[in-house]
Amino acid sequence: QPVQAATIIRDSDKQTTSQNTQTTTAGTQAGNEGGPGYENSTSNNTNSGNTQSQVSAAAKAAADAITKPEITSEAGILYDVTNGRVLFEKNADEKLAPASTTKLMTALLVLEKSKLDDKVTFSKTAVTNLESGAVKIGLVEGDQVSVKDCLYGLLLKSANEVANGLAEHVSGSISAFADLMNAKAKELGCTNTHFVNPNGLNSDQQYTTCRDMAKIAAAAFANQTLCQIDSTLSYKFPATKAAAARTITPGHKMLYPNDSRYYAGIVGGKTGYTSKAGNTLVTCVEKDGVRMVAVILKSKSTHYADTKKMLDYGYQYVNTEKGNTTGNSTTTTTTAKQETAGKWVQDNGSWRYEFADGTKAVGTIYTIDAADFGFDPDGKMVTGWKMFGTDWYYFESNGTMAKNAWRQDSGKWFYLGADGKIVRNTTIDNKYKVGADGAWVQ
Repeated sequence: QPVQAATIIRDSDKQTTSQNTQTTTAGTQAGNEGGPGYENSTSNNTNSGNTQSQVSAAAKAAADAITKPEITSEAGILYDVTNGRVLFEKNADEKLAPASTTKLMTALLVLEKSKLDDKVTFSKTAVTNLESGAVKIGLVEGDQVSVKDCLYGLLLKSANEVANGLAEHVSGSISAFADLMNAKAKELGCTNTHFVNPNGLNSDQQYTTCRDMAKIAAAAFANQTLCQIDSTLSYKFPATKAAAARTITPGHKMLYPNDSRYYAGIVGGKTGYTSKAGNTLVTCVEKDGVRMVAVILKSKSTHYADTKKMLDYGYQYVNTEKGNTTGNSTTTTTTAKQETAGKWVQDNGSWRYEFADGTKAVGTIYTIDAADFGFDPDGKMVTGWKMFGTDWYYFESNGTMAKNAWRQDSGKWFYLGADGKIVRNTTIDNKYKVGADGAWVQ
């Protein structure tokens, strides 16, 4: 597999790699007859951009001269996952309550220790061991729900009894699962984190730091199944003993294209709130070939604004540092239409885009708010693999085009260049050769 999981932050991790994003035009169809279909990869991140030796001194100086953001939250950090470095921090080592951002660790461990079609049987303890006002999805003792459905309930609804049930399913008890969480945190390099429950409800013994949570989030969002679940905008949770089937949606507002807080390139994230923790927010974004994780802890309703400030600063920094080097800046296909006005409209579970003049995005790739999206002939936003013209592209679950990244189909790996097209007949990172069909030649 020619790509490693997301870099985990440690003081010694200051890794950068070079990459070859040379592209050629070829009409050969990649993968199977139906097109390369991404299937459950656990690694979707690749290091990109220039090594320090390739960055001009002037560009580096210009990047360093950019004014750092001022945030009002108690603590925050911006981690450049791709290049293994912290770009901004405020009180990043202060021990604070994580609230429901805890559930990223819970989800990661469940995916590592369980199968999606496993059945979780909810005990009385799981559904009642909750504080007053805790978010629930309406499960009762004896309910049986698949791990897959539970993960949607955990990450989208942030249901606390679901976290308890998953913990008991994996480890037999909540306390045993907390031990597993602490062991995993230590494995990821966390030094100021301690868990006593899987949901993040108030406890003086449960704490983390922005630096540690960034490590956890980087590992969590290296899992493609978690990314797919976490970025889903609407999911039908099945009927259970005490409740009919219900539609659940994520709480992270930056995921919604029609929300003013939407952030182009978002991979996923997790919200949190308790009386002790205040607002907490984890956000993972990947664009311009760079993946970043932003963490905010102990905020008083400025968590989205502070996150945006950090991310805007980070992408301005890395793009300035690159000196607008060809192959690293965001590019679009020749058929792309630039668009900054208009609105996103949801239609029977599909997303469409209407321009300011009333026309709709149809049948090609459009650049909307600095991100590239593909639309089928019916005007529906596409996800997964899609051919436009003679080239294959991959669109993430939130619709944004993947660039400078590996994606898989039927056991074959394909590399998508800076323009989003499958790269052919070249060598990536001076190491991985791809053939005429774009597949990695192992």
